[in-house]
Amino acid sequence: MWFRNLIVYSVPAGWDLSPEALAELLAPQAFAPGSSIEELSVGWVPPKEGDTALVYAVGRQMLLTLRHEKKLLPAKVIAQVVKQRAEKLEEEEGFKPGRKRLKELKELVRDELLPRAFSLSSDTRVWIDPVHGWLAVDTGSANKAGEVFTLLVKAIDGFPGKSLKVTASVPGEMTAWLSTGEAPAGFTVDQDAELKARDGKATVRFANQSLELDDVARHTKAGKHCTKLALTWASRISFLLTDKLEIKRIRALDILKEAGGNTEGDADERFTADAMLMTGELAKLLEEVVEALGGRQV
Repeated sequence: MWFRNLIVYSVPAGWDLSPEALAELLAPQAFAPGSSIEELSVGWVPPKEGDTALVYAVGRQMLLTLRHEKKLLPAKVIAQVVKQRAEKLEEEEGFKPGRKRLKELKELVRDELLPRAFSLSSDTRVWIDPVHGWLAVDTGSANKAGEVFTLLVKAIDGFPGKSLKVTASVPGEMTAWLSTGEAPAGFTVDQDAELKARDGKATVRFANQSLELDDVARHTKAGKHCTKLALTWASRISFLLTDKLEIKRIRALDILKEAGGNTEGDADERFTADAMLMTGELAKLLEEVVEALGGRQV
C-alpha cells in the first residue's frame, strides 16, 4: 500500500471535485487490453483489487491507478527474423534487398510476431488530496508522472493542478542542513547524501556513513551543493529528498507500523485502514517538507 516515491503537484486546497464525478470523467480513459497488433495500452484501472470503481475514496482522499500493458518483442528477435527473410529474398532474386525493402520487411515481421508476444503490465499509483492540495504520483520517473498529469488535464476540463514549487532554493537549503548537521524542526539528517558541482561534472556520494562536517565543508567550499539528502521525519518516515523536490525511498518506520497495528478483518477493511494511515501521514510529511523550504510559491 505505501507509496515508495512521490513526484508532487499542487492543486487548490478545498478542490471540490467528488470521487464519483472524477470516476465519470476518467471512464473514457479506462484501461482496455490492446489488440493483437497494439504494442502498448494505457488506461485507468480500479486501485483496489476486486473493485470496479476507478476512484477509491477514503474520507476526502482519492486513490487512482494507471496501468501500462506492453508487449515484449525484443529488437534482437525482429532483427534475426528480418535477416533470415532478407537472405531468402537474396537467394530468390539474386541481389540484396535495399534499405526501403528492409524497412518494409521489418514492419511486416513486427506485425507478424506481435500477436504472439508476451504482455507485461505495470501500475502507477496516484493520490489526490483535495483537503491539503496535493497530487502525488508514486514514481521516480518524471516522464511517468508527466503522463499521469497530462491524462488528468485531458479528462478534467479546467484541471487546476500545477507543478509544486517552493520559495526557497531546495539545493541551497539541503546544503545548509548538511553543512550544519541541523535539519529543520521535526527532521533529522541521515547517512546518505549526494553533493554535485554546479557545472554537474564532479559528484560525491555518501552512503550509510556518518556525514562528517569537515568533509562536507571541504566539498561545499569547492563549489558543490547538495542534490540528494536522506532525512527522517518525526521518527515516523525516512525518505530521500532531491533537488528537484522529489521524495524517494519512502519507508514507514517501526513506530508508525506499531501505531497502525495489524488490522484484522477482511481485505476491504485492511485496505481502507492502510489508505487512511498512509494518506494521513504523507499529507503531514509534505506539509512540513514544504514549510521547511519556505512554503509554496504562489
